[in-house]
Amino acid sequence: MLDVSHESASAHPSAMPRFGAWKEGEKAVFRIWAPAVAQLAIEIDGNAPAPMAPLADGWHEYRAERPFGTRYRYRLPDGTFVPDPASRRQEGGVHGESVLVSPDDYAWRSTDWRGRPWRETILYELHAGLLGGFAGVERELPRLADLGITAIELMPIADFPGSRNWGYDGVLQFAPAAAYGTAAELKRLIDRAHELRLSVLLDVVFNHFGPDGCYLHTHSPEFFKAGSQTPWGAGIDFDRPEVRGFYRACALQWLDEFRFDGLRFDAVHAIPSTEFLLELERDIRAALPKERHIHLIVENEDNDVDLLGAYDAQWNDDFHHAIHVLLTGETRTYYGSFAPEPLGHLARILESGFAFQGQVAPSRGRSRGKPSGHLAPSRFVNCLQNHDQIGNRLFGERLLALTGPRRVKVAAALLLLNPQIPMLFMGEEHGSRTPFYYFTDHNEELAQAVREGRKREFKHEDHGGDPLALDPNAPETFEASRPQAGDDADEWLALYRELINVRRSLIVPDLDDCRSNGAEPLGAQALTAGWRLGARKLVLLANFGDEPVETALPAGRPIFSLGPVAVAADAVTLDGPSFLAILSD
Repeated sequence: MLDVSHESASAHPSAMPRFGAWKEGEKAVFRIWAPAVAQLAIEIDGNAPAPMAPLADGWHEYRAERPFGTRYRYRLPDGTFVPDPASRRQEGGVHGESVLVSPDDYAWRSTDWRGRPWRETILYELHAGLLGGFAGVERELPRLADLGITAIELMPIADFPGSRNWGYDGVLQFAPAAAYGTAAELKRLIDRAHELRLSVLLDVVFNHFGPDGCYLHTHSPEFFKAGSQTPWGAGIDFDRPEVRGFYRACALQWLDEFRFDGLRFDAVHAIPSTEFLLELERDIRAALPKERHIHLIVENEDNDVDLLGAYDAQWNDDFHHAIHVLLTGETRTYYGSFAPEPLGHLARILESGFAFQGQVAPSRGRSRGKPSGHLAPSRFVNCLQNHDQIGNRLFGERLLALTGPRRVKVAAALLLLNPQIPMLFMGEEHGSRTPFYYFTDHNEELAQAVREGRKREFKHEDHGGDPLALDPNAPETFEASRPQAGDDADEWLALYRELINVRRSLIVPDLDDCRSNGAEPLGAQALTAGWRLGARKLVLLANFGDEPVETALPAGRPIFSLGPVAVAADAVTLDGPSFLAILSD
């Protein structure tokens, strides 16, 4: 097991004292950074609290002979009991007692797994709770592997209050959510995935804590930067070495002990320290064996390409927004930035990565992004839908509830056969029309605040009498979000299987040597895009509209077609929603 920390403190996060509780021989060590408190006490297994030894720089420590399974919590001078902020397991919820756990509580079977190269990635984002917890996700793995998925990405699993949550309200970043299962069950899920040659990535939230159950403010207010706020809570002080060390240790725990193959860092535009993000990437790669394929992905509204010299890729919301506007005609909120010319934006994305590379985004009223054309296509993760883009809608509609299936199929072909990295959202592969709502399980006071906030956010929309749209806290809202296969599931599965097979056999092998040959609109609702794949050339033609589009026939052989496509000697006609992929040897 990798030692993710050292005993002597310095300014560098890799030299921070260790966080949490662990065993050293027969003795258990309990350590917490609480610089605002002069004297802490620890309660163990319900016994009378014992004083902890104050250490330098705001650290406190207690050592005693205790077995794994020991329950503990800290007592502040005013009598308040708080969990360990680096707790690895809780009893009684996030407000309850922390538990001393062994990192070696599972016997791994897939000991020779080193991961898969990034170029092979076909991502599948999922919510563990909706699929039945860690055990439920494990049951889905053979089906996904058979379809051709190469990597699953779990929405955040850091422990949160209640039993239902998207995961972005997590407050104990080291602890797998008890609502989903045990640490051993999570490891078994990852182990089984590796046996099936599936990589497993985890979405982590390092930019804020949830509104219920975070006690850092009571004993470590220095964890937060005074006067700084994110859209979701107090801003974190990433200038502090202890804070950096906390998140470094957390990231390495998931990658080392749990053997995740990568991390997706949520909303890094809310982390006001590029230095920290670059340092974190370096520390992670330096700490783990070089032969492992570790994939580090960012979500970044700012389209900051400086991070993509280090991180493997970024979620490319621009792709989603452009194609969503093209298919649905929606222009509200951030879609307004793509409304004037969605097809032009989509062509720019396929050619050079981002739609906005320094231009003013109308919905923001300021410039966004930096030039990205020098980056490889594999630096961009595209999707037709994901948890954010479905769940942040009032009714949680999937794309198939907003536009016709023929156009969605053309979009799916473009997603999977262009060289940028594709991602599906759970249920998409079998044509699910089930909504994916925003759901929570907060205490009643906070739940009411969320209801009121949702009413304000969607005050201009008619909720149509749908009670679930305005009550994220209702258990029925969660239950209604479980993905159900559509009546045409077999048709969708066959399509995705064929597209994945084409991508795997004909596009992936040369993806490391891939550059754009340009992209351009063909009329109002069609486009063409091309790439060099090693010594070969790939050309994609897509028509999202009902009007026929005729263009010159590219050199090469068709490797996939969809819809009414007519190929003549030197021309090709896409008559209605249709798609053609041509590869020249």
